[in-house]
Amino acid sequence: MFRTALRNVLAHKARLLMTVLAVTLGVAFVSGTLVYTDTFGEAFKKSSAKSFTNVSVAIRPDESASGHSPFSRGQTAKQDPKLTDALLKRAGGLPGAESATGVLSGSVSLADKHGKPVGQTWGTTGGNYYPATTKGADTRYHFTDGRAPKTSAEIALDSKTAERTGYKIGDLASVSTNGPVTEQKITGIFDTDDGKVAAGGTLVLFDNATAHKVLGKTGEYDEITVKAVPGAPDAALKNRIEKILPQGTEAVTGKTLADEQAAQITQETDDMSHVLLCFAGIALFVGIFLIANTFTMLVAQRSKEVALLRAIGASRRQVTRSVLTEAVIIGLVASVSGFLLGLGIAAGMRAAMGSASMPDGPLVVAPSTGIYALLVGVGVTVLAAWLPGRRSARIPPVAAMNSVHATPTTRSLVLRNSIGSLAVVGGAAGVLFTTGMKLSDAVYPLGLSTALLIIGVFMLTPLLARPVIAAAAPLLDRFGVAGKLARRNALRNPRRTAATAAALMIGLSLITSMTVVAVSVQGASDDRSVTALKSDYVISMANGDPLSPDVRKTLDTLPEVTASSPRRLTGVVVDGARTPTGISGVDMKSIGELLNVNLTSGSAKNLSASDALVDSETADKAGLKAGDAFAVKFHDGKAERLTVAGVYEGNAGNKMFIDSGIRVSTTVVDKHLATVADDLVLVKVKGGPSSKAEDTIVKALGQNPAIDVLDKKALSDKYSLQVNLMLNVLYGLLAMALVIAVLGVVNTLAMSVFERRHEIGMLRATGLARAKTKQMVRLESIVISLFGAVLGIGLGICLAWAIGTSITNSLPTYTMTIPYPRIALFLLMAGAIGMVAAAWPARHAAKLNALDAIKTE
Repeated sequence: MFRTALRNVLAHKARLLMTVLAVTLGVAFVSGTLVYTDTFGEAFKKSSAKSFTNVSVAIRPDESASGHSPFSRGQTAKQDPKLTDALLKRAGGLPGAESATGVLSGSVSLADKHGKPVGQTWGTTGGNYYPATTKGADTRYHFTDGRAPKTSAEIALDSKTAERTGYKIGDLASVSTNGPVTEQKITGIFDTDDGKVAAGGTLVLFDNATAHKVLGKTGEYDEITVKAVPGAPDAALKNRIEKILPQGTEAVTGKTLADEQAAQITQETDDMSHVLLCFAGIALFVGIFLIANTFTMLVAQRSKEVALLRAIGASRRQVTRSVLTEAVIIGLVASVSGFLLGLGIAAGMRAAMGSASMPDGPLVVAPSTGIYALLVGVGVTVLAAWLPGRRSARIPPVAAMNSVHATPTTRSLVLRNSIGSLAVVGGAAGVLFTTGMKLSDAVYPLGLSTALLIIGVFMLTPLLARPVIAAAAPLLDRFGVAGKLARRNALRNPRRTAATAAALMIGLSLITSMTVVAVSVQGASDDRSVTALKSDYVISMANGDPLSPDVRKTLDTLPEVTASSPRRLTGVVVDGARTPTGISGVDMKSIGELLNVNLTSGSAKNLSASDALVDSETADKAGLKAGDAFAVKFHDGKAERLTVAGVYEGNAGNKMFIDSGIRVSTTVVDKHLATVADDLVLVKVKGGPSSKAEDTIVKALGQNPAIDVLDKKALSDKYSLQVNLMLNVLYGLLAMALVIAVLGVVNTLAMSVFERRHEIGMLRATGLARAKTKQMVRLESIVISLFGAVLGIGLGICLAWAIGTSITNSLPTYTMTIPYPRIALFLLMAGAIGMVAAAWPARHAAKLNALDAIKTE
């Protein structure tokens, strides 16, 4: 039986090619993901380990000592400096310490020679050059050209940024933090092991004094690193340092830092791997239908052969084993080819991204990757072939006397439809059960219910095929005989049509649901944000960092500006409640001109410094109404007494422009902030937004590339760009499933043409032209593809509705929006898939010799 299985594989190489290719693509996705993420993680681990070679002990704020703070929103509170120059000198003077370095880091903006921001992938980081050694060098950086910055007018750049921007020693570069742009002279170019730089980011170095000033950390460091003298144990130095630590700080060894960094990198690469493997799983799941369909057709074509084997003594178990052995052989071939292709994919991604976003390092191929590729490839193929194998064993020996194998019994179809109906009902019930849950809680039950629903719909597709395809009869009949034959051929074997269409159905159901949800979320956020704004412009940092208060002061000097208000967001606890809420400091005098306040009670006129506007949700929870006095506790431990001037309709789910929380004067919030800075600034200008007004604002802000000046349309476009970018990534990841779906249609049509050679020969002999023969096969392919698309789009809209009901809990303004142009595009794409998939089978059918085909049994 093994020799029989091997002979069958070799005898049907062309027929099994599509199956092998489908499994190969899925395995390649899996192995390529594993190899790339292993390579990515290992490269970063080695790079980060290098950055700790000169660190014996590090002093840093003790985050665990403060515990989990409920004030996680917005800016932090004022606190006494801890990592000061005095502590730095004491640590460097301890026995066993060779040197101590103060570390500063923060976001800055660097423009290229065309005025565009650089380092956008990971952002641009600013740091300090601290010459801790007696030679006056900072061991963290190795200068390949020039020298370190010494004055406030000088900077140094990392070599990768210098290479991609074309900056050289002596050039002037535009640099800013959260305020005006300054022209800085580049005095040095250096190499660094900083992981963010290796990942495509940019590092700008200032001298130590300037770094403190521009990064807003006067008198304090982010971290202090101490290097031990050669031969001195790190543990002993750590013990000495711990004796001089101020409260709220901790000392850790360089090895601990390296281990923590490695653990973080592992977590990040695992997260990336899980996302990619999820889409690989979808591709393999789609491939299961193709494999099962292929083996079902092969078994049907070999019914006489199987019957003869049964007639000469082969048992049912042996016949099943023969089919599964074929599956194992195919799985092995596909696994090996998929693994090799995966290595090529990983190497290609490594080569494409290596110089820009990954440290140097070899391709990492773990033994487990090869094992996983083998298990996945063989496992999926055997799983898909198991049911056709069992069916083949049921072929009776008497079938050897007939040329056609018996059709599926009514009992089997009834059983399939019954199980499918139960699965659909169970899946739909699960989906309905999640509608009242939060999205975070609904992820797993919704995922399981969706899988059950898809399986149920798949099982019912033979039942659905007849009415859906019959509905297309008026269109197909317009093509004459070719159209009628195509419709009948598609309905001839509903199981095969269903299995072929299922692959496309799954891919399009996921694509449709993601598209509907994303567009609906974008519409809800966009509409709420834009309609809530009365201001003409919103000024903010492009990277999300706070703005300098100088920005608003500069804008207020412009004659075009009629009103402005900053927003300074932080967190408070109302009257001892456990749950924190957001509080934003705004200009209470002008906020009514810049935002639609939507008061439900009270007034926003003539507000004093102690007055507050409270959103309805917060007011309900705290039992507050207009005129009530209440206390709020900030995260510095201090409290403020406020009066409810008015209650406004909240905007939960949209935290960017309208805050659901408490609005007070900036004077209330400022004294509790570590650094006074604005999250954004709202601006209203004379005559409304115009290109002239925008140019005036941009020039007044020094044409800072890090600052966004956005009107309502630009805000809307920004939302749309983000949504489209996300969808394009998802479409790209799901493309593999669609490719496999195309292979499934090609495979089905090719085998269908092979089975119908006698019939096609008769049609050709009775006058059916070659062009009409091609048209018949093409129309059949289009019908099957559109059938899968209709089911997939319908199922996707249902899933989007279920997801949307969960999103409504966090975004009350969410309304499901069906993007009809994109849905129409998906249908056109399905039709195009049918046309492409039919090209080779249609050509093959048209080339059949009529006389030879008639002689076919």
